[in-house]
Amino acid sequence: MKLRLQRDALLKPLQTVSNIVERRPSLAILSNILLQVSDGTMTLTGTDLEIEMVTRLTVDSQDHDEITLPGKKFIDICKALPEKAEIELTTTGDRCVIKSGRSRFTLSALPGSEFPNIEAVTAPFEFSLTQKELKQLIESTQFCMAQQDVRYYLNGLLLEITADRLSAVATDGHRLALSGLNGHFDVTETRQIILPKKGVNELARLLDESNDALTIKLSENHILVELQDMRFTSKLIDGKFPDYQQVIPKDCENQIRCDREQLRQAFMRASVLSNEKYRGILLQFSTGILKATVHNPEQEEAEEQIEIEYEGQEFEIGFNVVYFQEALSVITEKQVILNMTDTNHSCLLFGEGNITNQYVIMP
Repeated sequence: MKLRLQRDALLKPLQTVSNIVERRPSLAILSNILLQVSDGTMTLTGTDLEIEMVTRLTVDSQDHDEITLPGKKFIDICKALPEKAEIELTTTGDRCVIKSGRSRFTLSALPGSEFPNIEAVTAPFEFSLTQKELKQLIESTQFCMAQQDVRYYLNGLLLEITADRLSAVATDGHRLALSGLNGHFDVTETRQIILPKKGVNELARLLDESNDALTIKLSENHILVELQDMRFTSKLIDGKFPDYQQVIPKDCENQIRCDREQLRQAFMRASVLSNEKYRGILLQFSTGILKATVHNPEQEEAEEQIEIEYEGQEFEIGFNVVYFQEALSVITEKQVILNMTDTNHSCLLFGEGNITNQYVIMP
């Protein structure tokens, strides 16, 4: 294989693929990136056997060849080269020589034939949406995913597809995030898949705020997301997600309306003195006023008072302040609504006028 390409054209697709590559993999070749050249196109592939990322770029070569190179070393070399540098790649046997100007690097290579591939996704179901729409679904919910929970199905994001709606749901058992997108999807019955946490995070990093279309293909065990010059594939979590509709509070007796930014900043200040382990905050509601109080084992205390719209009975309830902070940081509406019944029931939080994104926080 011999080809020339621009450093700047190579760097972005190479970085995209290298995010998947593990630093200390169980198989040596998993730390490598697969380079395939065919008819003027170079395809870069990285995988950890759970996720596969493929990117493409145009190169000045009519070769038909493939090889794998150490991912971290390859990208570090490209980063170290000056902007607009021209790179020449030449592979011979198990060696790859990278030249640019007066710089020359020789890397060990492994045969492309040894590189593992995630099985091809034969998708019985597919649909399209924009990058912006999928990115917003993920970013509105991903922070509620569990981390290394024994209930493995919580360590991911539920995507639920019905005939007229795509929903994303995440929960760690203490809080829940729900975000939805209305549309027309060719399904006759509700379909649910669970995308693993690493796949969710990589997909969020991959997407941008553009209205460029992408295609999602679903098989029994995999999800495949196709963009213009990229293809993302991930295995799915084999498990049943809990019935999230049962968790969402309904017919709440108390409704509180307040300024989102004031509430967020008050919680941020109060949390400075919260217990580092439990992060508890006591909320006391009375007519027109919310008093938020935190204590810690050092007998220190913080108190914040916020003006609210509320005219019901006085009551108090405790929560983890971090759960509120993270939900408030992704809500974009100026005013937020808190629906609650009493001290023993969950709080339903959402932006005023937007019930598409809902957050349930348990006391």
